[in-house]
Amino acid sequence: MSFEVKLRVNERVATIELSGELDASTAGQFHDTVDEAASTGAIELVIRAEKLSYLSSAGLRSLVFARQKMGDDVRIAVVGAPEPVARTIRLAGFDHSIDLVDV
Repeated sequence: MSFEVKLRVNERVATIELSGELDASTAGQFHDTVDEAASTGAIELVIRAEKLSYLSSAGLRSLVFARQKMGDDVRIAVVGAPEPVARTIRLAGFDHSIDLVDV
């Protein structure tokens, strides 16, 4: 499955939609999109993960990058992550730094 990343900004909420696999080969695209989202002055970053089929350790590092890039005062929510992706986030303890939201 190919990787796709889309950014929408509505008011001060940036939404990134992910589909496919977030791994070492696709992390750069995600980082570029996070950079763009950070430049909008968003106060919340919503990562729609319903169509994310896989999250590698490099993908997890990409979420850490998003946390660092957006700053501690910006809420980050990963929404609708399939169970294998959500489990990876929880096992790493990263669910304490972001909100992991079911749909």
